[in-house]
Amino acid sequence: MQLVKGVLESTVFPAALPGTAVPGAPRSPAALPGTVAPRSPASPPSSTGAPAPSAAPTRASNGSREGAAGAWLRTPLAPGEVITAQSGAFERDPQESSTTDEELSRAGSPGNRGGSSSSTTPDYGEKRLPQALIIGVKKGGTRALLEAIRAHPDVRAVGTEPHFFDRNYEKGLEWYRNVMPKTLDGQITMEKTPSYFVTNEAPRRIHSMAKDTKLIVVVRNPVTRAISDYTQTLSKKPEIPTFEVLAFKNRTLGLIDASWSAIRIGIYALHLENWLQYFPLSQILFVSGERLITDPAGEMAKVQDFLGLKRIVTEKHFYFNKTKGFPCLKKPEDSSAPRCLGKSKGRTHPKIDPDVIHRLRKFYKPFNVMFYQMTGQDFQWEQEESDK
Repeated sequence: MQLVKGVLESTVFPAALPGTAVPGAPRSPAALPGTVAPRSPASPPSSTGAPAPSAAPTRASNGSREGAAGAWLRTPLAPGEVITAQSGAFERDPQESSTTDEELSRAGSPGNRGGSSSSTTPDYGEKRLPQALIIGVKKGGTRALLEAIRAHPDVRAVGTEPHFFDRNYEKGLEWYRNVMPKTLDGQITMEKTPSYFVTNEAPRRIHSMAKDTKLIVVVRNPVTRAISDYTQTLSKKPEIPTFEVLAFKNRTLGLIDASWSAIRIGIYALHLENWLQYFPLSQILFVSGERLITDPAGEMAKVQDFLGLKRIVTEKHFYFNKTKGFPCLKKPEDSSAPRCLGKSKGRTHPKIDPDVIHRLRKFYKPFNVMFYQMTGQDFQWEQEESDK
């Protein structure tokens, strides 16, 4: 953790910037914006079940952010949408799904018989807490993975994002269980909420529920992921500043703003350190978002092996849609049209200044290398970029 902190501090928090520490001055782990303070696995959950909202940060008046940009960035934070209770540096971003409280309320009501799973769930069996979770990352390909694994007859997954371990923890495990679909013996219950990966309290809370829970993280080139994240927000808030404005603390000095969530989420090594305090690496599967597009059957074979399932979802289940640019699901046994993800997926990205892309690649490179070392997997994002 100290190595990740050190690189992050030297990369984006120079002492010349207002509000940062002078080199050599003592600082506690919690004092570094966005870092994870060490915690004991035995620490009890907070009484509210969610981290307290932090005040929005005050921006330096250095001319790099003004007017609409400053106003938008000072939007108050919401619980569960920050990496740590200490950072206070995240804007409220829309999640990957449009899950509403009303949908979750219906799913969690005692009279609901099948959760929110779109899979054909029989009206028997029982609702169980999930044995496996897709915990991240936002705009990495989690929805595609969920839809693919739901094609397996031994998997039942809730279709909406419960956000239990970040936003709804105070509602209790019984509420969470009622959100799930009914399953039979031998079937696996799953859910996906991408924001768990960057939520400080999530690892401890999941470990408290069941320490043998299997975790799946879909990761993607962090530069591409950041642009996709921005594109999603732009589609809902056209008035927001440009990507270039948001990505820098100071464009002239080339200082990347790692407090912006679209950038921060992609520092995978930082977030993973928090999870490794509670779960061994053997319980976490890292799925390549890029290979989920180019070789979906290959990635799904790894997922099925990790979950202890027979390899039933194979290349026969996928059809590449050239218009959308990613695979669609189909049922091998019938001739019905392939089922593709909705129009909110595969949006065309806005054109980004090549210099900004170059600076982001340099920013992420040391963190990517750390992530490769921590996971024992080389996702070859640097190679991918050099080929372009």
